[in-house]
Amino acid sequence: MMENLPALVIAVPLLGAFTTPLLKKRPRGAALWANAIALVTLGLVLFLAKEVLSSGTILYTFGAKEPGLTLPSGYRLPVRIIFEIDAMGVFMAISAALMTFIGALYSYSHLSRENGLEKYYSLILLLEVGILGMVLTGDLFNLFVFLEIAGIAGSALVGFRNYRGEASEAGIKYLMVSSVASLMVLFSIGILYAQYDNLNLAYLAKHVSFNVPDMIAFGLLFSSFAVKCGAVPMHYWVPDAYTEVPSGVNPPLLVSTYASLYALFRVSFTLFASVSWTLERIGWVMSILGVLTMFIGVTMALVQHDVKRLMSYHAISQTGYMLLGVGVGLTVLHDPTKFQEFGRAAMAGGIFHIINHIIYKGLLLMTAGALFYVTGTRDLDKMGGLARRMPYTAVAFIVGAAAISGLPPFNGFASKILIYETSYRLNPLLAIVAMVTSVLTLASFVKVFASAFLGPPVREYESVREVPKPMLASMLTLAVLCILFGLFPNVVLNKLVYPAVDALVKFTAYTGWLP
Repeated sequence: MMENLPALVIAVPLLGAFTTPLLKKRPRGAALWANAIALVTLGLVLFLAKEVLSSGTILYTFGAKEPGLTLPSGYRLPVRIIFEIDAMGVFMAISAALMTFIGALYSYSHLSRENGLEKYYSLILLLEVGILGMVLTGDLFNLFVFLEIAGIAGSALVGFRNYRGEASEAGIKYLMVSSVASLMVLFSIGILYAQYDNLNLAYLAKHVSFNVPDMIAFGLLFSSFAVKCGAVPMHYWVPDAYTEVPSGVNPPLLVSTYASLYALFRVSFTLFASVSWTLERIGWVMSILGVLTMFIGVTMALVQHDVKRLMSYHAISQTGYMLLGVGVGLTVLHDPTKFQEFGRAAMAGGIFHIINHIIYKGLLLMTAGALFYVTGTRDLDKMGGLARRMPYTAVAFIVGAAAISGLPPFNGFASKILIYETSYRLNPLLAIVAMVTSVLTLASFVKVFASAFLGPPVREYESVREVPKPMLASMLTLAVLCILFGLFPNVVLNKLVYPAVDALVKFTAYTGWLP
């Protein structure tokens, strides 16, 4: 079983996705089955992570023991489906498995009034399959396949409430954006395959020369993954998708977005980083995209009155911190002295912020879903005084708001302080924009808390009570993680984040199994 963990991590949720529709006449049974599958998958991912972090990168070949075809000359050619799992891959896999379970648990009560739940849970598990495949595969074509799986499942989930015109519109928009981005990836695959007759990432990294066709392929890959992770100016699909999707899907959908960010980092560091003169240019592009994304996202959030739409714009803004941190590290990667001084810490801040953001943004979007669950509205102008009726939800919201604003001792502060310090070393203006964005974020969430939870209670909500226990358990679990990751950041950094950074930077370890 341990030898086949990489295959089981994909096979178990895939089995769940195809068996859940069989429970059409028992919606509660479908929900329980999906939760059980998500929990088993989380356990398998944790076992896989333990193996990778203790023993190093794992190569898993489907249908064979050797990762490729060994020719009589001794040359090894990667011709099979190969998973190459390093510390960065399991970092993202843990995020995917954890958030899928949290989302499924939250949905148990949140969507109990909806129809078609067997399809809903099947799609959540299929979304998890797409994410896990993206972050574990060692092949560019299979990355495209799993990107498509995640895109199709995500678009169906965004449009799940098809009785709402806004949800159908958001689902179609998500599908169109995903299709265009996937088509760009497919074009780049064609360009690279035409030159190198292979699509294994390790093989391409050892042979890529960054000629004109390679530059076109890289531009297509960079643009498509930037579209999928919601970076400005390609962010237009994010507010609609995150607003209309059921709140239980928000956590895994967040991970799906950042699986594309993972692909962007993997392409930049592993596939093309061997061409040293490109590093600084790509790093600056990534850093500038980061500051634009964070500032434009937060300014758009300030004027929103729909609580989920406001939080969706903040999701765009927080993506900018990840791009900035990793961009700063990539900018100085060619200079070993600067990279050791602040580049490695910058990358750690950006990657640490991925999981921190997934935790606190998932929490905040679920609190917004809780407000909608009890009031039937997302309009902040129609809420008020709900802290007295929903004390646990109010506490969860406060924790999430403090974390996203970068206040100590919560997890958002732990990653943001690394990004502030290191981006200042590269260019003080970058750090100034990042800190101003955090101030505006705090102002935005003070407005939300005052509008929804404080003040006199709205008469029509006098009978409102706290949300059901599965929803509370999901929110409070993420709130506890916000606190623990903030109080003990060094544990997460040393056990998960820095190994992920080193896995990206030391790309020769990713390609070393090929002669």
